[in-house]
Amino acid sequence: MSPRPATITGSTSSPTWPPGYRQADSQALPGIHARLKKRRLLPAAHLVDGGYASGAGLADADRNYKIALVGPIGKNSSQQAKAKDGFAKDNFIIDFDRREVTCPNGKVSGNWNELPAMAPYTVVRFGKRQCGPCPEKAKCTSGEARTINFLPRRIHELQERNRDDQQDSVWRKLYASRSGAEGTIAEFTGGHRARHCRYRGLAKTHVQHVLTAIAVNIEQPSRQKPADSDYRPRPPTALQQYLDAHDLPRPIWWRQGK
Repeated sequence: MSPRPATITGSTSSPTWPPGYRQADSQALPGIHARLKKRRLLPAAHLVDGGYASGAGLADADRNYKIALVGPIGKNSSQQAKAKDGFAKDNFIIDFDRREVTCPNGKVSGNWNELPAMAPYTVVRFGKRQCGPCPEKAKCTSGEARTINFLPRRIHELQERNRDDQQDSVWRKLYASRSGAEGTIAEFTGGHRARHCRYRGLAKTHVQHVLTAIAVNIEQPSRQKPADSDYRPRPPTALQQYLDAHDLPRPIWWRQGK
């Protein structure tokens, strides 16, 4: 059997959602993979944008579908990381085997907590006696002591590996394949105003999106100039001539044959 190809993210069927329901991209990904599996279209690698990429998504795709999720995971968003001054979470050493975390100044905390309210994150707190006398406390935390939150070992390691891979030229070349999809999405949302639905209800919205996607697929090849040198763009319609004659703008939904 030939290896499965890579694919670009996208749902292959319309899920049934309750009225008014809104779903984040990362939450939609398992459903997309389930529908791809049902149709026997699972890829070996799935190229997704940042909205779909997450540590949990990497683990779920690998464990349940044997898919390598390829997408950029955001950098550490802590105050220290944003300021690029002080000690961010990446500066701490996490020892999963010994259930300990070591700070940049060598202090070790074994206060390892897996609290239900923080699931799936593990919480490790350093004590006041450790952080209070530290000469670089101001660079680490504004509170009395530092707390570190991180995902379970498997997800944490996949996430860190993904961030390292993003610096590799091979990863960037593979991910560049998304450029065509991004251009099509931009045409879909900008050129055809797909973010503004003309109808009420998810079922009608889905029909509008499908018909708009068909229009995009037809329009793309129609822009390719044939080898026949006698080819001429189609003339404007009577309505377009009327709009032009009266200096009125053509709404973006009416294509101009360019």
